[in-house]
Amino acid sequence: MESNETELKFLYLAFDLIILDIAISILYSLSPALQGLNLHDKSLYFLHANLSEIIAYSLFTKRNLYLHDDFANRFKRISKRTILFAVILFVLAQLFLPPGYSRLFLLEYTALFYAFTLIYYYLLYGYLTFRRSKGFYVHRVLIVGLNDMGVYLRNLLHNNPMLGYEFVGYVSDEHSGNQDVLGHLDDLAPLVSQNQIDFLFVTHSAYNDLKRSKELLAICNRIGVRLRLVPENQYWFRSKVNLESVGSLVVFNPQEIPLDDLKSRFLKRCFDVIFSSLVILFVISWLFPILAILIKLSSKGPVFFLQERTGINNRTFKCLKFRSMRMSQDANSKQATRGDSRITRIGQILRKTNLDEFPQFFNVFLGQMSVVGPRPHMLKHTDQYSELIDYYRVRHYVKPGITGWAQVNGYRGETDELWKMEKRVEYDMNYLESWTFWWDLRIIFLTVAGRKVHMNAF
Repeated sequence: MESNETELKFLYLAFDLIILDIAISILYSLSPALQGLNLHDKSLYFLHANLSEIIAYSLFTKRNLYLHDDFANRFKRISKRTILFAVILFVLAQLFLPPGYSRLFLLEYTALFYAFTLIYYYLLYGYLTFRRSKGFYVHRVLIVGLNDMGVYLRNLLHNNPMLGYEFVGYVSDEHSGNQDVLGHLDDLAPLVSQNQIDFLFVTHSAYNDLKRSKELLAICNRIGVRLRLVPENQYWFRSKVNLESVGSLVVFNPQEIPLDDLKSRFLKRCFDVIFSSLVILFVISWLFPILAILIKLSSKGPVFFLQERTGINNRTFKCLKFRSMRMSQDANSKQATRGDSRITRIGQILRKTNLDEFPQFFNVFLGQMSVVGPRPHMLKHTDQYSELIDYYRVRHYVKPGITGWAQVNGYRGETDELWKMEKRVEYDMNYLESWTFWWDLRIIFLTVAGRKVHMNAF
């Protein structure tokens, strides 16, 4: 089962071990009596403490991982687990530590570990709650169904900011007096659009049948929202494969894509950071001053051109390019065409060689784009083509790229006819549904050495 629960368990454990080792290190440096310990004894103390915490965490992890009320719940759980840690610590001390070990030292670093843990998690949850309130790096969620499972899910998402979801409201034909109910099932599509929803979690039993689930999936794909079905019988579904989890809940993803996998996204992000850093350091660093002078000499205006484009989960971001055209009022609405009088002399070279796209490696480094992915389009095109092409917004389920499968197959440049954009979307969907890391490397190679990549470039 694909699960973010496993990743969170290891993340929390890593936090605790780091805090524990910091507490022990501080006491080592402050206590004159302990400074005389040899390296072997110090290593033994560290090993003993870390092993005790791993055991305590493993015994308590199910009751420690998720909050179902306010931070007072976290305080109680940390307190109980620390008591369990202390018990295990002294039991193992009789087995691992040399005779005459300092019991006072064990008590001191346990107390310091407890204090640091409370402070850390208080600050962490406060920070994550603040970021969630500002809309940073969170998925906005609408829950279809105001039943027991829907309420449980809402509390789980609200009290666990590390899951990265922000509850926006319910969709339900019942309990219309509840202030969290935003509308009825018939209003689903406009509600999703109006509230900028990223994920739709369905706990309503009406969508348990295949026909209605497919209808709902079609709506979600048309408006660019990820769908997750939350079964009420959690115990039965836990034994099934190809499921995901949100916190402690099993959910079904009716349209799984390779980059839904956390490890795949992590691998892709690591590559993006490394690749973009190398390009920025070894190419843009010396190329920028040369191109900046040429661009400024070619026409009046800034060196860079910033344009709002549609990114992952329909989020808008400022896409960075070297300016290749003269300044005009219609820059954000009118697409460049062959023989366009707005294109400067140096701009023609930049566009032919794709050098105008190089500043987008900063967008990649900042996490707004990927090296490889569907090309981001102007906001006007997003609105226009999402009405004309089925599943156009599905392209936004992944980060946009500097280059992509459509581009290396010659589908780039002006989209003066609908079929050209349809072909782009077709290639983007193919990439989205069959992504592999090696495919990314192949696309990068074809971007540099492929025969079709410069087709339709002007």
